[in-house]
Amino acid sequence: MSRFIRRAIHFRRHIIIEIYPSTFQHLICVQPQWFSVRYASSTSSNGHSFTVSYLIHACGLSPKQAVSASKRVSFDTRDKPDLVINFLKSHGFSRPQIIGFIKQVPEFLRSDPEKTFLPKIEFFKSRGVPTSHIPRLVCSYPQIMSRSLTKQLIPSFDFFRDVFQSDENLVKTLRYCSGILLDINTRAVPNMQLLRGAGVPESNVIKLLQYFPRALTYSPNQFKSIVERVKEIGINPLKFQFLMAVHVYSSFSKSTLAKKADTYKKWGWSDNDILAAFRRYPFCMTVSEDKLDAALEFLVHNLGCDSSVISTYPIVLAYSLRKRIVPRGAVLQVLLSKGLVKSKTLLATFAYTEKVFLRRLVLCHGQEANELLELYRTKLDQAK
Repeated sequence: MSRFIRRAIHFRRHIIIEIYPSTFQHLICVQPQWFSVRYASSTSSNGHSFTVSYLIHACGLSPKQAVSASKRVSFDTRDKPDLVINFLKSHGFSRPQIIGFIKQVPEFLRSDPEKTFLPKIEFFKSRGVPTSHIPRLVCSYPQIMSRSLTKQLIPSFDFFRDVFQSDENLVKTLRYCSGILLDINTRAVPNMQLLRGAGVPESNVIKLLQYFPRALTYSPNQFKSIVERVKEIGINPLKFQFLMAVHVYSSFSKSTLAKKADTYKKWGWSDNDILAAFRRYPFCMTVSEDKLDAALEFLVHNLGCDSSVISTYPIVLAYSLRKRIVPRGAVLQVLLSKGLVKSKTLLATFAYTEKVFLRRLVLCHGQEANELLELYRTKLDQAK
């Protein structure tokens, strides 16, 4: 099929001089989208055509992504972009990482990787970042490779190392958001000061930096708005839930959170139930709608839990449905049928550690223990 298409394109190039412009424009308009992009690029300037083709075939971008990226970078030969691609491959970047890297900053394909990238990679290695972690660190915020090593990256690294009082903790954080190293005087530092001013203890400011660093990359005005929203709903700044709520509001749009709220309302939760659940466990608003439906379906219809009561113990909704809720729920169903457990204590059992769950709800039931243990293990095996 691909050979036929190549021949068709080749044939069109030979007959194009026989076609009037208006007829040619009509032919382009009626081509399928994938062919239109490819054909249009072949009839544009050689540089643009080559750039789009290279971005598709050598970099793995889709035709649409390639056309978009070609507006920001152009080259007539593959010499420079090949240097960049081969450099990234030689330093452990996977194909998806390379695609993401180039898609975000296509201009990097005109860089000299030995001068632009290598000094930064060597710096991170010298500060304790394992070689295998470098690609993830870079790809979490590719723009880091365009910033000055001496004027920005080194001073920023030293600043956060002093905050953490540990290279190891900083390195872990950078794997998830190396962007905190950028513009720290206009973003991270004022945002950390804003948290302190809101009553967040220094230990929790550091925890936000450690666990939810991306929140600190927002502009101070945006971050101030997020913090004020969290304060308005009544979460205590002294508690870790305050940090969790900041993370949620900085990671999800209002429309996305509204959709999750609608899912809860579908199961009978009131606005007050949702707000109470969010205050207790803000991450209840990070669970996908499909998972919420499945978890509530099981808890309400299989275990007989009152839906609104679940809002008082929202952490249960964040647990794995297949690996925790269903296996433990199967044991609880048997215990309920035999009157060996009270319905009021059901939700709390999902938070038990594995050892505590087995001791309190399986092994303590004498003759039933073997049956319960076998049932539990069967359900766990089915989850694998």
